[in-house]
Amino acid sequence: MNIHDVVKKSGLSIVTVSRVINNSPTVREVNRQKVLKAMEELNYQPNSAAQSLVRGKTGIIGMSITNLNDSFYDRVIKAANRKLADQGYFLTLSISEHEGEGETNNFLFQRDRVDGIILLSPIEEEQYVAELKKKKIPFILLDNQYEHDDVSSVLVDNFQGGYDATRHLIDLGHTKIAHIGGPTIFLSVTERKRGYVQALADAALTPFAIEYSGFTVSSGYDAAKKWIREDTLPTAIFAGDDFIALGVIHALREEGIMVPHDVSVVGFDDQKLASEFFPRLTTVRQPEAQMGSIGVDLLLEQINGQMEAPTVTKLSPQLLVRESTAYLKQP
Repeated sequence: MNIHDVVKKSGLSIVTVSRVINNSPTVREVNRQKVLKAMEELNYQPNSAAQSLVRGKTGIIGMSITNLNDSFYDRVIKAANRKLADQGYFLTLSISEHEGEGETNNFLFQRDRVDGIILLSPIEEEQYVAELKKKKIPFILLDNQYEHDDVSSVLVDNFQGGYDATRHLIDLGHTKIAHIGGPTIFLSVTERKRGYVQALADAALTPFAIEYSGFTVSSGYDAAKKWIREDTLPTAIFAGDDFIALGVIHALREEGIMVPHDVSVVGFDDQKLASEFFPRLTTVRQPEAQMGSIGVDLLLEQINGQMEAPTVTKLSPQLLVRESTAYLKQP
């Protein structure tokens, strides 16, 4: 089975069939459908290597990430992979396990290896951006840490997420509301804290306590234990992510402090574990699938020369109310 069989079956020229196979935008839709129908009936699969030679492209999109042990990243990657597969691309991952080393000479960052790059929550973001611009490789930022006027990006409105989480606790009658944020190198961390502070200010309240930590269960555990030792435990805690929140709940439980009866806890991200532990965690869900899908669309627009100007897309998160929050217990 070869392209000539498709030509014969469709009744169109080899030029038209070739253009359809290589996703050329110049083909009339009626002819495109004829070719696709012929390919389907013949079960014809174009040779990907030959397609790459014709297009001058690899058919591969690279994604650089720093962490795989996270439901947020997992959902973004899966959404991007599905969207790319639908467009005939393969997704390959590069995992930078060591943060802060400035290793911008990433294996994927070569034009003959990939057609474009997706940077997901990059740590060395500015260096990566400079390197990719220098090499003229199309790229997109997802969950970025800095604002770039000349780079397309997709991120979540973390300010709104922090605001909604804190507002939820205020609406439950809490006034002693603390916050545990993650590493301050992340824009998401500072924006979630900013939302927390603003929600309190709008209710004529001030922060009860603010701590910063890693995105780990042990960090949340240690922060809660510190407040218990110092007898400064708040009645509600907005944790910067679900792992921190689960650590808080574990520490409270060890001390016989019940969630949400004694202390309400809100997380962020809606990690898989958030709905599997008891009490099920109230948290803020990020639209990861939407982020991955939109990011792919923007990257392919660049690759195909269809992007007129860089685009910044900010997505709205969703508060998921479960069993770890409740109305303030009256004395």
